Amino acid sequence: MASTTTTPKCATCDKIESDSGIPLKRCAQCQTTAYCSRGCQRAHWKTHKQVCATSNTAPGASTSTSLPKGLTIAIDKPFHRLNSKTWMHNRPEEDVYKLLIDTYRFRMEDNFNLEGARNKESIYGGAADGRIGFVRFLGLAESKTGLLPSWWSTDKGKECIALGLGRDNGWSSLGQKVAKSGLIEHYGNPLMPMQLRLFGEQVYGRGPGGQSGEKIIMMQMEAEDGDVISSVLDVSSIFGR
Repeated sequence: MASTTTTPKCATCDKIESDSGIPLKRCAQCQTTAYCSRGCQRAHWKTHKQVCATSNTAPGASTSTSLPKGLTIAIDKPFHRLNSKTWMHNRPEEDVYKLLIDTYRFRMEDNFNLEGARNKESIYGGAADGRIGFVRFLGLAESKTGLLPSWWSTDKGKECIALGLGRDNGWSSLGQKVAKSGLIEHYGNPLMPMQLRLFGEQVYGRGPGGQSGEKIIMMQMEAEDGDVISSVLDVSSIFGR
């Protein structure tokens, strides 16, 4: 019986992978239409745009807000929210607490790996837990107008700290280190470490290693809009870890 498998080809120029010599990349939005280059994708976008939008709203379609892992809900277009500095908004309290703790923990990990910094108020500097450093981190976040949700208060900050210090806190322990690989596994999202780094940059005023994440946000916003191919913009390892 003859095989019915269809060989993927570029939607614009009809090249298959063996013709182009490089793997075809799929549209970031629908994950079905393939292209051999960014130029071909841009040329085909006006034609593909309506089909792409339809496929993304179809029942069972995969979207950025489906099947959250490690959180109560997932948010749509997280890099757009990072750009508008509303990444922590419209989330349940517990999710905000977890993400704040992980932003701090991952920043301490980055500071150690990229700069050799051992903050004395963190477990990297010998502290039993990172509560003092985390309190300072929360103070910085609170000082940035609009960065935290409108419901945030001093009491909410205490609840967040308590989560990180609780005996049954499981994942969200201020006494435990966190690495990029662990974050990806916990949240089931290879872009979560990048999002945490970018939010941390908004809190601290600089990225890990002194690098700016502005261009990363712009590129990922394009990917979220379907203007570029997501697999081409695999910059989750831009900081080397």
